[in-house]
Amino acid sequence: MGQIKAHEFDGFIKRADLPYRVFLIYGPDTGLVSERAAELSKKTGVDLSDDFNLVRLDSSEISADPGRLADEVGSIGLFGGSRLIWVKNAANDKKLVSALSGVLEEIGDSVSLIIEAGDLKKSSSLRKTIEKAVPAVAIPCYADDGRALQNLIDQELTNANMRMDIDARQLLLTFLGGDRLASRGEIQKLMLYCHGQEQIHIEDVIAAIGDASSISVDETVDAILSGNINDLDSSFNRIIASKTPVFLILRSCLIQLQQLDLMRSEVETNNKRASQVMAEMGRFIHFKRKPVFEKALNKWNCQKLRLEMDKISNAILETRRNATLETSIARQALMRVCLLSR
Repeated sequence: MGQIKAHEFDGFIKRADLPYRVFLIYGPDTGLVSERAAELSKKTGVDLSDDFNLVRLDSSEISADPGRLADEVGSIGLFGGSRLIWVKNAANDKKLVSALSGVLEEIGDSVSLIIEAGDLKKSSSLRKTIEKAVPAVAIPCYADDGRALQNLIDQELTNANMRMDIDARQLLLTFLGGDRLASRGEIQKLMLYCHGQEQIHIEDVIAAIGDASSISVDETVDAILSGNINDLDSSFNRIIASKTPVFLILRSCLIQLQQLDLMRSEVETNNKRASQVMAEMGRFIHFKRKPVFEKALNKWNCQKLRLEMDKISNAILETRRNATLETSIARQALMRVCLLSR
């Protein structure tokens, strides 16, 4: 049994052999939760392209059929080998906790279980169940502090073989934080803008991110969630004119829908009010955007959100395959979600 502190994860993941079979990754930073779950999945030794040995489940599937988790954990792969059960959108749901309690003592050495969850309090029965179990560990994910953001910048600079002026770094830091995937996306956008350069200057940050902050993709996402087609059209056109890569617009929309889906699952699974979920899980949403998010939280349901998330993911793939049509593909995908919101 165990738990590690948020800042200990980097050292934890570098260990040659992790002495756990079950991993609960939780916290308000959904981007960081997803990123760390992906890192852990690589440590399990399971081929992530093998549908026989990798099983992806949503917590709602387990709540609807509590025996499903035990069946998957006890199954043997068609061709043998290690197996990975990956559960997303976990919440402090009694049926999920009960199903999990039933398999923790039975899980074998050839099976790994990764569970992604939102922000969980210390009193959460899901956290307590994991922290007390011998083969399990709980891993918290909180919003990046200054030191973590500096490390994130350093990682991307190393990958791109670039350097950055001190004043450029300080300005960049003002645009980061709150969500790991969003922060990494902003840094990668800067790297893409500066492709071919060895040194990044403050003018580059202003051009790639600073100006874009006033033409923020948040404006486009808010128009989509509000069902405002005119605002979507005008904000989308401004972003395209700013030379922001189209796939970043789609990815930002996808991240926002994922966050909305995680929050909506709390409404549907635990019968919480939208306002209560916003208070608990919406701390990192800008106060001006909270009314839009709360209205969307009341209008959408998880089933429809996940359908649109799949369509946005497919649209991102299509923009990579058909670069000449990427703007049209993105506009059509975003317009669809906007019309559904309206």
